[in-house]
Amino acid sequence: MMPGVIGSQNIAPDPEPLTEQPGPAASPKAGPAPRAQADSAAMDWTARGTLSETAARVRTASSRDGSAATLGPLLADPEVTVRAALAVNPALPLPLAGELARDPDERVRALLARRLASLLPALAAPECTRLFDQAMDALIRLANDEVTRVRAAITEMVQDMAQAPRALILRLVADTEMSVAEPVIRLSPLLTADDLLALLATPPSPLTVTAIARRRGLDGEVADAVAASGDPAAILAMLRNPSAAIRESTLDSLVAQATQHVAWHRPLVQRPDLSARAARALSQFVSAQLLAELAQRGGLEPELVQELQARLKARLEEAHPQQAAARATPELTAMRVTEERLLDCARHGDVRACTALLAAAAKVPTPVVDRAAMLRSAKGLISLVWRAGLSMRVAVPLQMLLARLSPDMVLLPLEGDTFPLSAEEMRWQIDFLTRMGR
Repeated sequence: MMPGVIGSQNIAPDPEPLTEQPGPAASPKAGPAPRAQADSAAMDWTARGTLSETAARVRTASSRDGSAATLGPLLADPEVTVRAALAVNPALPLPLAGELARDPDERVRALLARRLASLLPALAAPECTRLFDQAMDALIRLANDEVTRVRAAITEMVQDMAQAPRALILRLVADTEMSVAEPVIRLSPLLTADDLLALLATPPSPLTVTAIARRRGLDGEVADAVAASGDPAAILAMLRNPSAAIRESTLDSLVAQATQHVAWHRPLVQRPDLSARAARALSQFVSAQLLAELAQRGGLEPELVQELQARLKARLEEAHPQQAAARATPELTAMRVTEERLLDCARHGDVRACTALLAAAAKVPTPVVDRAAMLRSAKGLISLVWRAGLSMRVAVPLQMLLARLSPDMVLLPLEGDTFPLSAEEMRWQIDFLTRMGR
């Protein structure tokens, strides 16, 4: 039996010679024993003959000198090992391969799928057009097989094959089983941006978007579509993909949403193409550990590095207020602790807690804060922070968390961390938000 053929059977040992044994005459009850022994021996010889015949057919099915006349009759052989030998035989004529693609045993079909797919580079030459078409007919049938392992066998061979037919690749990426589609989506050089955008428009599986997000060299247009999908797992996979070309505007938008997705924080901090604006926005809500990593990364302007280091120092002091007590009045310390509580909720994306805390500190009903968030009003939220006696340090992350504003839409503090609005305008904003509920 040739290597790689599925299945094996044990050949029965040679029967012992039937010789007459000396001893007392057999009793009447022992009379049938010699007949049973003879029957058993006959069955062993029959089995031996059957297995020998099977082995001979396997050898014929494996022959590199086989022809359609000698191999064709074996397509209907009752033994799966014979048909499996046909499936892996390079000499099997392609018209017969098309018939074998209908074999009732999925193991035979999987073997055939793998072998036919491996032939595609050699059949890509112009002089092999007829043979290529015959192989493709069989492969398309197998690519639509009801058994996943048969389809996955094709994927294994063509996932990164430059000579694979586009029709076959497009069929595989549209598969609902990720074991079939995902490797091709990630690795096939034949997929275009339009192909990927079509998959994102109508994904065959909920995991299709994540597979696309992991693709090497993901271009900006496709990255925009992944971000627009709103799929947190896919966006996380894209952020972890260093070769994904994420546009600055898209990254800013993801930074704004990251207040509600803690898992995004680390890959955002580690993005190679992080802008100064995105770095400042991240520094408002990521953990102290990630803020330290952000301040130490290369490629940032010295002024920004100093700003991040100062923010880290302040964060660490607030985490240990007893160490800053000597340098702070009781009122300032109390304000910082309140701010730290709000900032901690913002870092964890806790919208409900941030809303409740801001409403309590500003002494307004919770719906007033909800209205500012619903209107995506940066001015309204800043005004509520001002009324609460808090600083712009809190106002920036709250704008991104509650109003879901991107960094380029956030109102930043003026020089000296002062509010960007006048007191009169902030009073008007609070009055406006309050009157809306009446």
